[in-house]
Amino acid sequence: MNQLMTTIFGVVFRVVLLLAGLVFLASLLVAALLVLAVWLVRAFWARLTGQPVSPWTFQVNRQEMWNRFYRAPGHGQAPKRDDPNVIDVEPREIKPIRD
Repeated sequence: MNQLMTTIFGVVFRVVLLLAGLVFLASLLVAALLVLAVWLVRAFWARLTGQPVSPWTFQVNRQEMWNRFYRAPGHGQAPKRDDPNVIDVEPREIKPIRD
């Protein structure tokens, strides 16, 4: 009897997992079709109004990202020390290069 219950539980568990996977796949497909439908309506409206059809993109400003992390507070600044052993070096503030 114990072997029968284990087998039935295993089959039911696999069926539930299969159904959960199918529901997840269906939700992904519905979301993708919804995004496609919105983009097609947007493109159709742009054609009707005589505007160019532009793709959905996002801009990445790599220079700004670099500056954000490279010039973080407390970084990139030369510390001012009064060390009597160093006599030929004068610390200077690092300034960004402008094009």
